[in-house]
Amino acid sequence: MLHIHNGDSTAGTAKKTAIPGQHLAWREALVCGPAPGGLSDDEFRRVRAEHLAEAYGVNIEKCELELRAQEDALSTFADHEEVVLWFEHDLFCQVQLIYLLNWFAHREFGQTKLSLISIGEFPGIEDFRGLGQLNEDHLVSLFPQRQEVSPSQLHLGSKTWHAYSSPDPAELVSLLDSDLSAIPFLKRALIKHLQRFPSTENGLGRVENVGLELIAKGYRNFRSLFPAFARRESEYGFGDSQLYLEMKQLADASAPLLTLRNGGKGWSMDAAQILLSSFEITELGTAVLDGNQDFVISNGIDYWLGGVHLDGDEAPWRWEEDAQELLARL
Repeated sequence: MLHIHNGDSTAGTAKKTAIPGQHLAWREALVCGPAPGGLSDDEFRRVRAEHLAEAYGVNIEKCELELRAQEDALSTFADHEEVVLWFEHDLFCQVQLIYLLNWFAHREFGQTKLSLISIGEFPGIEDFRGLGQLNEDHLVSLFPQRQEVSPSQLHLGSKTWHAYSSPDPAELVSLLDSDLSAIPFLKRALIKHLQRFPSTENGLGRVENVGLELIAKGYRNFRSLFPAFARRESEYGFGDSQLYLEMKQLADASAPLLTLRNGGKGWSMDAAQILLSSFEITELGTAVLDGNQDFVISNGIDYWLGGVHLDGDEAPWRWEEDAQELLARL
């Protein structure tokens, strides 16, 4: 039996249990950076390795080798009687899930059974954010509840991944009008994804807007900013690194909305240094937050959302919050 978990936390806990089988930590962050469709496996791996290496400050060759290693582990699925996918409700996990469902949709299962554990809450945990919160007994209790992945789930996962990785976000918008109930948390996750597009009001996506708002309210130290953001926007499933990078780009812009202080040390994605960092909002940041200036107009844009590359002096797509609609800027 092969278990695929979203990251090391849950996989590490699961390894301590009596749940039978091998536990693979899926180490990716497909919710961030380029995820374009139409590429070969080697080309896609290279694109992802380049992004992860630049974003997280790691060696690109080492990163590519690690991505290949987990793909090789995944390719052994036919050696197992059952493969169990463990992914929760948030956008981070749902993007990983549709990628894997698309991968499996193009394979012959033979005698292998594909199962899914996907939850959005857990008894006794009021502020449930993810499987990483659960202890060994919790995970053991979930194991018998796994459900075999249906053909409709495979089809929907594949269809959604193709829309997510498309250069045209209209495909995702169109998908929202269809029946997505086969994957229960998918529709809400896709809406959260579309809310990341630059807003019509100030050119910032929801993640940046909420982060900026919290900093303006006094959550300047990242140690307090991240938990405040996680409570407010748990449906994104972002870790501290993802939020830090989103805020850092506002500080690195040619017309910055934030200033970043990290104790005078050079740039690093070291976890301790991230937690010791702090942000101050600039005058322009306040104006953007108030809707009196536009981040994209002030800075241009070079940003990937799945397969969509927003690049240039204006964002070709904007999110209208009041109408809950993605609009094309012609």
